[in-house]
Amino acid sequence: MTFRRNFIAAAIAAVAFTVSFQASAQIVLKASDTHPAGYPTVVAVENMGKKLEAQTNGRIKMQMFAGAVLGQEKETVEQTQIGALQINRISLGVIGPVVPDVDVFNMPFVFRDIPHMRKVIDGPIGDELLAKVTASPARLVALGWMDGGARSLYTKKLVKSPADLKGVKVRMMGNPLFVDTMNAMGGNGISMAYGEVFSALQTGVIDGAENNPPSMFTSNHYTTGTKYYAQTNHLIIPELLVMSKVAWDKLTPADQALVKKLGREAQLEQRTLWDKSVEEYSGKLKAAGVEFVAVDQKLFFDATAPVRAKYGAKFGDLMARINAVK
Repeated sequence: MTFRRNFIAAAIAAVAFTVSFQASAQIVLKASDTHPAGYPTVVAVENMGKKLEAQTNGRIKMQMFAGAVLGQEKETVEQTQIGALQINRISLGVIGPVVPDVDVFNMPFVFRDIPHMRKVIDGPIGDELLAKVTASPARLVALGWMDGGARSLYTKKLVKSPADLKGVKVRMMGNPLFVDTMNAMGGNGISMAYGEVFSALQTGVIDGAENNPPSMFTSNHYTTGTKYYAQTNHLIIPELLVMSKVAWDKLTPADQALVKKLGREAQLEQRTLWDKSVEEYSGKLKAAGVEFVAVDQKLFFDATAPVRAKYGAKFGDLMARINAVK
């Protein structure tokens, strides 16, 4: 019943948006992000909106709704698909079922490092996948990529190698691929909702988790005794900036080209903001007593070979092309 009410409300909003297109020369694009105000993805899209307004002399404006105020990702994607929302920053999880090729980015160590990932998404492979999302039945137009950083381990005991993870319970995102990745790395992967991690760390239900430095700090996970941050960089998963196909089709070709251009600029600006954020929060974690531990990544890469073989078999050619990017 709740879903039906949400869907009806979203449909009404979509109709209102259509009317605004027809009744007025001014267009207001509603943008959503589950991340909070001030987060790199939010700021980059807000700046995109300012450029859009400036370059159209106020004819097109953008309104940002950050911090999941319009719902969690599943809800906002549904709203975007019917046109109640026009711009959205989303994870690859919701796109994988309709564009399976994007799931290649979920593979452990599919990228050598962040510069390698950026070269891939900025180049032909990134463009091809954006085009596949746009051409898919998802009713979304892919405007660009967003940087989600590299995920590494933070634990209560010192971890330098897969052997050190024996018996260590580590929270992973709720996907069998990610749980299998942690198990292959030597730990005990535990699927758990993000909102439950803090109390699970406090009570000892889990011994650690994995994420990027900004997330470790802003979630306060570093206050639970997770003193060690082993820089495994086992997952480097970009995100997507998309526009509703319903809204896109109502724009003129010139406006479409402008939105696409500014979406690409947002992609590049967001990574600069992201790098500053990682540096800032890494400093805060170190000041709070967290030890950043350099590890031999090849040990973890080799350990996860069976995971890439199991889940990456259907992406053989694509993974080879990714690996060939220098």
